[in-house]
Amino acid sequence: MIRDITLGQYYSVDSPIHRRDPRIKILSVVMYIAALFIVENFIGFVMAAAALGLAVAVSKVPIGFIMRGLKPIIFILIFTFSINIFMINGRVLWKLGFLEVTDNGLYTAAFMSVRLILLIIGTSLLTFTTTPIKLTDGMERLLYPLSKIGVPTHEIAMMMSISLRFIPTLMEETDKIIKAQQARGADFESGNLIARAKSLVPILVPLFVSAFRIALDLAMAMEARCYSGGKNRTRMNGMKINSGDLIFMAANILFFAATITLRIWR
Repeated sequence: MIRDITLGQYYSVDSPIHRRDPRIKILSVVMYIAALFIVENFIGFVMAAAALGLAVAVSKVPIGFIMRGLKPIIFILIFTFSINIFMINGRVLWKLGFLEVTDNGLYTAAFMSVRLILLIIGTSLLTFTTTPIKLTDGMERLLYPLSKIGVPTHEIAMMMSISLRFIPTLMEETDKIIKAQQARGADFESGNLIARAKSLVPILVPLFVSAFRIALDLAMAMEARCYSGGKNRTRMNGMKINSGDLIFMAANILFFAATITLRIWR
């Protein structure tokens, strides 16, 4: 399960999506997220899924690699589906004791589950196709106007990028700790929910220690290289928006406008 977490990983391949300016990709993801919350019916989700499918195909990221990232959130999907299917009033379709499945509950549960799946895949595609360095530079450039009022935009962008960058590292460290504990006879599968929760203590303690050690090593490495934030910083490779970026952004604006139109005319 730990190896199935793909959030924060970069999939190295040459594709039109990989070559796009990170600022354009970040803005596109923001618009896509907004569109998912504007949609109010499954017709809109079909349109959103088609747009996302086209982006995945153009990005050349294997669909199996993308779908693998959904495995760790299956519990969240089941929980979301269950809460909505039993908590929404409507025409009763099935009843067992105090549990009732209604038509409105079934529709809402399916609606929320589809939205969550599209949301996760859409946001994950950003990290799959953008290196952490480019992602940091893109976020910093987009947040630059806020620096005029004293907001530490470079530090914010750096923290977000480091957080994404070290997700795979911490997952790998967790996997090593679990295997080490299992080699010593630890059992993480048997017992009730409380027993399983207690069995995680031998994992969490060394994981926190390892996380602090990694953070300390990173801080020392940055200090050794005289890192002083974004002040007076220059970049070897500047970011320039080309015609391909403009076409990509125009396509996203068109999709967003179509979503709003569908919401108004429904």
